[in-house]
Amino acid sequence: MQIKDLAACIEAFAPLSLQEDYDNSGLIIGRPDSEVHGALLCIDVTESLMEEALKRGCDMIIAHHPLIFKAIRQITGSNATERIIELAIRNGIAIYAAHTNLDHSSSGVNAMLSQKIGLTDYSVLKPMQDVLLKLVTFCPSDYAAALRDALFQAGAGHIGNYDNCSFSAAGTGSFRALENTHPFVGEKNELHFENEVRIETVFPAYAQREVIRALLAIHPYEEVAYDIYKLENNFEGAGSGMIGELQQSMDEQEFLLHIKQLTGGSTIRHTAFTGKKISKVALCGGSGSFLIPAAIASGADVFLSGDIKYHDFFIPEGKILLADIGHYESEQFTKELLFTLLTKKFPNFAIFISVTPTNPIIYL
Repeated sequence: MQIKDLAACIEAFAPLSLQEDYDNSGLIIGRPDSEVHGALLCIDVTESLMEEALKRGCDMIIAHHPLIFKAIRQITGSNATERIIELAIRNGIAIYAAHTNLDHSSSGVNAMLSQKIGLTDYSVLKPMQDVLLKLVTFCPSDYAAALRDALFQAGAGHIGNYDNCSFSAAGTGSFRALENTHPFVGEKNELHFENEVRIETVFPAYAQREVIRALLAIHPYEEVAYDIYKLENNFEGAGSGMIGELQQSMDEQEFLLHIKQLTGGSTIRHTAFTGKKISKVALCGGSGSFLIPAAIASGADVFLSGDIKYHDFFIPEGKILLADIGHYESEQFTKELLFTLLTKKFPNFAIFISVTPTNPIIYL
């Protein structure tokens, strides 16, 4: 297996363009065309994790958190990051990270946590903006159906829980083929009118290359006319956090004890109980305090996340139960998510879920 094959599988599921500006997702150490024989899945890359990779004979590590976030000016072994880099290069171990792109995927980290909790009808809490584009093109009537199908296969036409979405309108196109052309219809140097169909469909920006490639491959014209518009609509297919419904309402304490058992955490910090039953749950794996206002506005009964600061606990004012379940605890199921994704695509490739504890926080 080549590194680029594994990376392509992950990035088709969670495109790198979805990551935050500060992030460093993708291949961090290694060459895309290098062959690997086993991959170890983890949340964090630590020195003890590297020991596990060596013992298992894994020459690739796929982590949730990137090993390198900031620029490194020297590698002298003065800290753990530098020592891990040295060890990885010396032993030919590639390191890859799927971080905020996997957080933002509608089927990613937060969807996995929602499934584990048992939520139904869950969806993105705060959808991304400035991600959607609209394609408008024109083609002969007889080619419209095939062209639409090709665009849908390339990733266009998704609106919420609907796919194959488009709009078509019949009209008349005109053109004149000049010298050095090979017109599909009409004659050189003669004005030609053709019955055409105007096709409109939307697609996420990260799918633009494939969508345009499909358009040009199927369209019969030598010169294909098309327009791409930037949309301000929310993109429900990606964003921050998740919100869903419990199958049965639970008391607040009962619900938090359920979460504590599920995550294996030794403590949960939370605001005062509101006295309401928990039915609608909002959540964000990792650090999600920035979503507290969105969770309140959504009408959720509880918001679960990690890394919640002292003053953030004042924000709810009894409108919602706020609970800090831990950063690692809320993201730990990411290993299982990646395992399922990769083994489905590559059933005969050696992929292991790490058993090395990497949570840096110890509870007394």
